[in-house]
Amino acid sequence: MLRSERLRVEDLHAYYGHGHILQGLNLEIAPGRIAAVLGRNGVVLLGDRDVAGWPPHRIVRLGLGYVPEGRMILPDLTVAENIQVAQRVASGQWSTERLFTLFPALAERRRNKGAQLSGGEQQMLAVARALATDPKVMLLDEPSQGLAPLVVEELTRLIARLRDEGVSVLLVEQNLKLAEAVADVVYVMVKGRMVYDAPLARFQAEREEVKAKYLTL
Repeated sequence: MLRSERLRVEDLHAYYGHGHILQGLNLEIAPGRIAAVLGRNGVVLLGDRDVAGWPPHRIVRLGLGYVPEGRMILPDLTVAENIQVAQRVASGQWSTERLFTLFPALAERRRNKGAQLSGGEQQMLAVARALATDPKVMLLDEPSQGLAPLVVEELTRLIARLRDEGVSVLLVEQNLKLAEAVADVVYVMVKGRMVYDAPLARFQAEREEVKAKYLTL
């Protein structure tokens, strides 16, 4: 099983122009666990290393995988090529054939170009591409966006499988049902601030209160 890492974010501030987007953000993901970040809007130590400001390729080499909102797969490359361009070493933890075992639908379409895939297939390819970097921690940004309910169910099973494989996961998601199905701890963010965090069991007991206070327009 892959050795996972602890991810900590401490007093993180981020700006978009003059907008103060993240305002002193703090959160932590224990090794091999899933943390979900909820909020009305889709909205760093890795192990013991401060990776803030590092170029992306160095962060990836340290073990951080990223599945972006919108998937951003390469439309003119085949499924197999999308995976291969992300692989750091040919014999890593997540080889192409192991990924095709995990994603049989992608195996069937390995020669199809990214632009020829459905939305759900593109999302699975985005996850497979991130796994190809052999991550210890995965960041999933709104993975259920635009997907049919049956595909979301498949995605839910996949995220739980990643935890079983020892991958820590930070899930940023507006789909409360998905977050509850997989998360070990739940955070709620409002206007760039973390306003709530709790283990899943306590969140479920306080769900309606939290929804009314923070998640309902």
